[in-house]
Amino acid sequence: MTEHIAEVSACSVGSCGFNHDGCTAFGITIGGSTDHASCATFIDTNAMGGLPKVLAHVGACQRSECVHNNNLMCEAHDVKVGPGREAADCLTYEHA
Repeated sequence: MTEHIAEVSACSVGSCGFNHDGCTAFGITIGGSTDHASCATFIDTNAMGGLPKVLAHVGACQRSECVHNNNLMCEAHDVKVGPGREAADCLTYEHA
């Protein structure tokens, strides 16, 4: 089991209520579908959400086929979120 908790080092999704010069959610969940990973914490809103500072980490990862996934936790050094197939994709995702 991993003892590392991957931080969200970058988010380029302008319409997310948690993105204020970085991700202000306490933790994000990576979801999506087979061969695709997205930020399941993404909320398309102009409302300001989250903490008063950038602190986000990956709390859980549902993409068991990702090379960074170990017991539903992300072992990547850090995670980047940005536009892709969906508005907020996990750009660090790699299919095993």
